[in-house]
Amino acid sequence: MTGKRRATTPPRRASLRMPSLPLVAGVAVLAVSAGGAVTASGAGATALANTSASLEASNALGSVAGQALARRGAVVSRDHTRAPVGEEVDPELVALAEKQMAERAAALAEVRQAAEKQAAKIKENKWVLPLASYGITATFGQYGLWASYHTGLDFNANSGDSIFSVANGTVTETGYDGAYGNKTVVTLDDGTEIWYCHQTSIHVSVGDRVNGGEVIGTVGATGNVTGSHLHLEVRPGGGDPVDPFQAFVEHGIVP
Repeated sequence: MTGKRRATTPPRRASLRMPSLPLVAGVAVLAVSAGGAVTASGAGATALANTSASLEASNALGSVAGQALARRGAVVSRDHTRAPVGEEVDPELVALAEKQMAERAAALAEVRQAAEKQAAKIKENKWVLPLASYGITATFGQYGLWASYHTGLDFNANSGDSIFSVANGTVTETGYDGAYGNKTVVTLDDGTEIWYCHQTSIHVSVGDRVNGGEVIGTVGATGNVTGSHLHLEVRPGGGDPVDPFQAFVEHGIVP
């Protein structure tokens, strides 16, 4: 009966590994130590020769290790921000880039200044309501009590209530005007006239400069009225009246 063949394990191949730098340096030190010990024992010329050979080997290994470490250090200390060797930067291109950056910064500064100036102008010329407390009793375009149609917006209020200029402007007319009663006209900076009618008293004079929110008179019942109220008209360019309600809405407020 034929016996089973036993599987044999192939012999392991010896792997060749290069000694590490610390190991090489250690071997060199041991060699130097051994040579020194032989010299101390007074073994003669043979010991001296062995010591010399050990020192040469140590120096050689030390040189190899030093070169390897130098190369390793050069890689670590390399600056990735440096331009490649031999590559030169064109000074004209640098100057052009700096000029373009300066021009862009100047343009942005101009835009910012213009925006700030416009915002300040809008804030300064922002319209305000002419009364602190009121009720709307008649709107623009209504028919009935008027000769043709109602040409303004009526704010019901008590006699003596303060009337505020709705925006910045110059007083161009004051006095009694028939059916309008005591009237003040303020011409805004854009030429729009604002008429304040039926006043009890007028607190400004022609030529006065007024700002939005400044008191220019008081509510009354002068002229053709059925009760105390402020009749306000808006006349762009001093021409025909337009709907004051729409004018207020366009300037950011709703009466």
